[in-house]
Amino acid sequence: MNAIAIAPSPMALIRKTAIALWVGLGYLLSPLSWWNDLFFNLPIAYGFGYAIALVAPDWFLAATVVGYWLSNVLGIVMMQTGVTGWVAGDRPRNWRRELLWSLGGATIYSLAIALLAYWHLLPLPDLTAAAAP
Repeated sequence: MNAIAIAPSPMALIRKTAIALWVGLGYLLSPLSWWNDLFFNLPIAYGFGYAIALVAPDWFLAATVVGYWLSNVLGIVMMQTGVTGWVAGDRPRNWRRELLWSLGGATIYSLAIALLAYWHLLPLPDLTAAAAP
């Protein structure tokens, strides 16, 4: 029995490349890469805070924190969506269900980190020490 290697179609290669780029960009935005904050998340968060501050100047800090959280959640959702698309292939997908699962997972992750920090199980830098004389 001769096995004939069938080359993937150009559209399949384009699709897989697009998914890989989507997952890669999601990784850069996600909290899974430790170095991403300086180059990706903080500029996005600052821009989000600045945009909100144009409407309500007192909300700059809160909007920056929310923008930071949203950029991390977006990264997790992008990675999960890309990997699901890679695994699902050409099968039909339920986008609403996938989005709800992604947002739910990212929210649980955020709550877990917040609780670990609240209970002092996750060490956080003391930002007031740098300001002390």
